[in-house]
Amino acid sequence: MASYRKRDKLRRDDDHDVTRQLATRAGGPITLLAAGHACVDVYQGAIAALVPFFVAERAYTYAAAAGLVLAASLLSSVVQPVFGALTDRWPMPWLLPVSTLVGGVGVALCGVADSYPLTLAFVALSGIGVAAFHPESARAARAASAGSHTAMSWFSLGGNLGFATAPVMVATVVTLGGLRASPVLLVPAVLGSALCLAAVRAIAEPRRAGGRTAAAAGTDDWPSFGRLSGSIVCRSIVFVGLSAFVSLYAADRSGGGDVAGTAALFVLYLGGAVGTVLGGTLASRFGRVAVVRWSNALAVLAVAGVVFVPGPLMLICVALTSACLYVPFSLSITLGQDYLPRRVGTASGVTLGLTVSVGGIASPLIGAVADHTSLQVALTPLIALPAVSWLLLRALREPAPL
Repeated sequence: MASYRKRDKLRRDDDHDVTRQLATRAGGPITLLAAGHACVDVYQGAIAALVPFFVAERAYTYAAAAGLVLAASLLSSVVQPVFGALTDRWPMPWLLPVSTLVGGVGVALCGVADSYPLTLAFVALSGIGVAAFHPESARAARAASAGSHTAMSWFSLGGNLGFATAPVMVATVVTLGGLRASPVLLVPAVLGSALCLAAVRAIAEPRRAGGRTAAAAGTDDWPSFGRLSGSIVCRSIVFVGLSAFVSLYAADRSGGGDVAGTAALFVLYLGGAVGTVLGGTLASRFGRVAVVRWSNALAVLAVAGVVFVPGPLMLICVALTSACLYVPFSLSITLGQDYLPRRVGTASGVTLGLTVSVGGIASPLIGAVADHTSLQVALTPLIALPAVSWLLLRALREPAPL
């Protein structure tokens, strides 16, 4: 027991050392990758932000506009495991700067396309770029972080911030110049590509100096990875469902109108950012599996508060829900990689992509139930999903780190 505690303390000390290096080195690989992650995830949120402008300027039906969003999200999510499997066979660090540019080019051109099929093709191109980025970037971030949970949480935070920034950026550009101004949206891609190129070079230098990189060792634990993936699916359905409907629900439930609805959506995204950073810090102290498990247990109460607590207190429940749902975000990525040590790219693609797409598929079902009953009735089943996630995680054990 004493030797275990000593090893655990050394591991935490090492984690804090890496975190201090991250804070003091503004040009460190993790900082560069986090910034690049933010730039590419701008395009993950840009298509949905463009929908109102497609409807207004091109008279697209809601079904046609929704088809663009569904194409981008599904294509990106389903293709990510494919790229993950490819990067397991062949290292592809060049994918980071190239995929960032591809994601930006697709969004930049969809605003100037003259037909719906061409617009759909450019949206698909952007989705492929986003899909290609994530598995290799997660692998690179894990290598650059030296196993630090806190550093990985900063990498994940970059993506959250990029996604949250997309609506503001798109609205600013298109409101001022119309859809024809969409090529301006290529700027984050150019910046992100340069940042990723610098990160790839920074990660490669120690490898060149130290010789060959050790091959992955260990046995893939597919049952544990399957339970973890099921847990991520539950989290995704809850978060995406709330993202789609919490603004409308808060506007009606709190009595604050559109202002309350906007505030609820802002708090939902802000809580996610806080939870992502908090997750890495807590895992360094208590372990990843324990933190992921307890965050899901607390999420049951938090989601129930969102559904049933009236008035301004609802916003507090929204913040708690978001934090509880996002505490496991970066931890799930590293857990997946540790459960599949021989298939790190595949694990990254699944935890970052395939499981997340289920949330987008479930949202129309929530809307259909709400149309026939009420939003409160439609959102109530979401309370049970963190409990299902907790049950899936009960049998998990902390894997050996890569």
